[in-house]
Amino acid sequence: MGSQQPSTPESNDIAKLWELIKDMRFGMLTTRHENGHLHSRPMTTQNRRDDEADALFFFMSRSSEPFADLQREHQVNVAYANPSSDTYVSVSGLAEAVEDPALRHALWNTATQAWFPNGPDDADVALVRVRITHAEYWDVHESKLVQLYKMARAAATGQPPKDMGDYGEVRMH
Repeated sequence: MGSQQPSTPESNDIAKLWELIKDMRFGMLTTRHENGHLHSRPMTTQNRRDDEADALFFFMSRSSEPFADLQREHQVNVAYANPSSDTYVSVSGLAEAVEDPALRHALWNTATQAWFPNGPDDADVALVRVRITHAEYWDVHESKLVQLYKMARAAATGQPPKDMGDYGEVRMH
């Protein structure tokens, strides 16, 4: 899987990207901390493709470390994984706070309310948009048994396994 080349290196397959992440509610948002280290935290993706195709949205506290990190450095990464279906997505983008009360209310839900009990108008609640600049995905269609067979054959022959699934890239901006 790791050595595969994209079938179309510059493809804009945004529909495939959203198809893969639509059921993966949680992504690991990676920011650069003030000490230079990368920090990843689980975040709930608030939108679906029909909301805004080129961006991911998250709610976070304005007083939190992740919010402070993205104020210093806008470049972030969000990684999604669904090991049971062998689907993996890595999204790079630029993060920014969005001051749009209507959008904040549209994306608000019961799960968000649990984290932010004062509601969507709480001054500490930030709606963060990550504008997707680049994404990569790996979608394995083979069963675990077939994957193991192909890896064993590759180990015996010294040739990387082939046809382990789909790999693609999406370039947005």
